[in-house]
Formats: sequence, structure tokens, C-alpha cells
Amino acid sequence: MNPQIQLPRPNGGPSNFGSTPSTRRNEVRMPRFFKRLFKFPQMDFEMAIWEIMSLIIAPKKVFRQIYYHKQTTKTYHRPDPSFTYLLSFFLTLTSLAWGLAYADGFTQTLHITLVFIFVHFLLLSLVTATLFYFLVGRLLGPGNSLLPGRRRGLYNLEVGESKEELEFGYCWDVAIRAFVPVWVFLYVVQFLCMPLVGTNHWVSLLLGNTLYVFALTYYFIITFLGYNALPFLHHTELLLVPVAVATILWFASLFGFNMAKHFAPVLWAGARLRKTVG
Repeated sequence: MNPQIQLPRPNGGPSNFGSTPSTRRNEVRMPRFFKRLFKFPQMDFEMAIWEIMSLIIAPKKVFRQIYYHKQTTKTYHRPDPSFTYLLSFFLTLTSLAWGLAYADGFTQTLHITLVFIFVHFLLLSLVTATLFYFLVGRLLGPGNSLLPGRRRGLYNLEVGESKEELEFGYCWDVAIRAFVPVWVFLYVVQFLCMPLVGTNHWVSLLLGNTLYVFALTYYFIITFLGYNALPFLHHTELLLVPVAVATILWFASLFGFNMAKHFAPVLWAGARLRKTVG
């Protein structure tokens, strides 16, 4: 009599042996960025300082670290709030300078500080990250049929076998890092040059408008470098199109439109000023 081997019959749902139960996989988890929001000993402020300096001098070096971060953590996103905290601190110092120079009292200076940090920096970065998350992911991603293509990224990295997708956290990383040149040129340098760029002379108009084109050009170049570092995106050179648009607008503005008198950050803070800008 030959022995018969019977397989056990499945009872209930599918087996979860050796894997995470489906109920746990489907749970909505808080992003690690928010989990580490108040864990200051775990934040790398030295790296954040190095990134802020490198984003102005050599921005390509910042995104070269993405490859090493991906190899160790299996994600492109860096859930470290140190960069956000540090740039917010610098914006606080800048807002105090703008407030002391133009605001009508301490409360208006505080108002400028809150708007600079939570609206100009955080809210606009969040909106930009959301916009690029949907546009870049759909138009420049590997599944796009309108712009087919294949590339290896900024450093000729091969794409792994598993399908990779654009992470919203990484879009946030790119957005806040692209804000650095905007802060340098429009919040710091423009403030120091305001007595000069706020006059009615053509040289002042040239200097002030050049600060804006530098800020916008740097912003989109850093944005391009950030997404170009991802090996599964293609045709990322399209992200440089706004640079040409900004250059054309800069040239047109030289015929009499002073950007500093209309777009100075303090004018978009909604605060009551004790004197005009310029």
C-alpha cells in the first residue's frame, strides 16, 4: 500500500507565514520625516550646513549623495528635518532684519517672520513638491507613453529590476533645497542692496532684476539636478525650460519694470510698513 501525502487545506484567509500580515501592510503609517520632527539628537545639522553652502557653490555635489543614501536606506528621501529647521532659522534672522527696517512695530515684525517661514518657505515648498510629484511622476516617469525614453540618471546609475516610483518625500527634499538660492539672492542680498536697487536709476533696475533672474535660474537648475539624479526618470532636461522663460522676462523687464519695487519679500508678507520699500 503506497503512502499518500495530503496537503493541508487552507482555512480562512491566505497564509502570512514569513511575511507581514496584509492588515499591517495596509495600515496608514506616519512618514518618518514627521516621526523625527522633534528628535533633535538624531538630526544631522552638519550635513544640512554643508548642503546649504554647496547648493550655492556646487549644487551637483548635494545630489551625488543620493546614490549612497539609496544604497544604505533603500529610499531616495532623507527623512531628516535638520535642513528644514536650519533654513527656517536663517529665514527668522532675515525676517527680523526686514522687519526692523520696514515694519511698523514689533507685532508687524513678528507677522513678517511667520509669513516668511510658514508661507513663503514651507507652504510654497509643499505646493511645489505636490505639483512636481504629479507632473514629473506622470510626464517623466517610466510609464509615460507620450515622452518615451530610457536613461541612467545623473551619475549613470542602472535601474534595478524592481519598478521604482517617485517619492513625495523626495519631491519635498528637492523643493526645500531649491529654495536656498531664492533665500540668498532675494531675502539676503536684495535686503543689503535695497537702498541701491530701490532707486529710479536704470543701473538699479538692472541690478535688482538680475538678482531675480539669478534666483529663478538657480531654483530651476537645482530642481533639474534633483530629478535628474533619479535613474528611472527621463527627459528631465524639460525642467530647464523655465530658465529660458525667466531670461526672456528679465530682458523685457529692463525696459522699465523694477522687480524689487513690486516683488520684494516684505511686500508679500501682508504686514503694515512704516516706510516704502526702496
